[in-house]
Amino acid sequence: MKPAPFKYIVARTIEQALALKAEYGDEGRFLAGGQSLVPTLNFRLTQAAVLIDINPLTQCAGMQNSQPGTVRIGALTRYGQLERNSETARDLPLIGEALPHIAHPQIRNRGTIGGNLAHADPASEMPAIVLALAGRLRAQSQSGERWIPAAEFFGGALSTALASDEMLMEVELPVAGPRSGSCFMEVSRRRGDFALIGVACTMQFDANGLCSQARIGLCNAGDRPILAEDAGNSLLGRNIGTAQIDEAAALVQQAIDPGGSIHASKEFQRHLAGVLTRRALTVANERSPREH
Repeated sequence: MKPAPFKYIVARTIEQALALKAEYGDEGRFLAGGQSLVPTLNFRLTQAAVLIDINPLTQCAGMQNSQPGTVRIGALTRYGQLERNSETARDLPLIGEALPHIAHPQIRNRGTIGGNLAHADPASEMPAIVLALAGRLRAQSQSGERWIPAAEFFGGALSTALASDEMLMEVELPVAGPRSGSCFMEVSRRRGDFALIGVACTMQFDANGLCSQARIGLCNAGDRPILAEDAGNSLLGRNIGTAQIDEAAALVQQAIDPGGSIHASKEFQRHLAGVLTRRALTVANERSPREH
């Protein structure tokens, strides 16, 4: 397959990129790594009158501490850069654990975190992870910028809260706390394939060993990345053991509406979500250093 004809423009500055997006609106698409966009163009699932290549905007790449307790990752940061950065495993262990599951090394060397989040594929790992981490995303246009909570960023399949003249600039995520644990797990047919179901969870505990925060994000469990809020809330204020984890897993199964496919029925995906939630919460609980 080949894409429909399009105009190609290289943006040399952020100002030029935003001006082009304001000019072309929804008919203009940003080209970063292209690992999500180009296949959809080739299959004509997406059509763009103009591709705006933003690869020269190197200032939009990299990871830095913005303020105590948070990390900002530029939209043009490639997965491979995150994977090779020792600070990822230290500050963002959930992402560090998930990265090897994302596609293949060649794709991670080109694919960008911003391109992936803006593409908003519900089967992709990173949107579910950003939800589980309660991240927020900065969008910018010629008229200004705004921060969008992850819970409000993702719409239906392949849609986001970005306006037609906005570009995703960076994502801000909390650094793992001293009494916290996280875990990412997924099941796929082959290494590098999209997950049949993926689960990302984070847990925080207070000085008494009680759960003070729990968030569970899922990929390929609906028409968008899913945050199982009731399941997470069921763990709050409690000592976490098998019974509490089983209860949360059951609530996850109730919260999702997977689409099913030739590889996994809806019922099997729901079963997988329960199994993986139990396993991931158990591991996250064990990884949380605290007094019992």
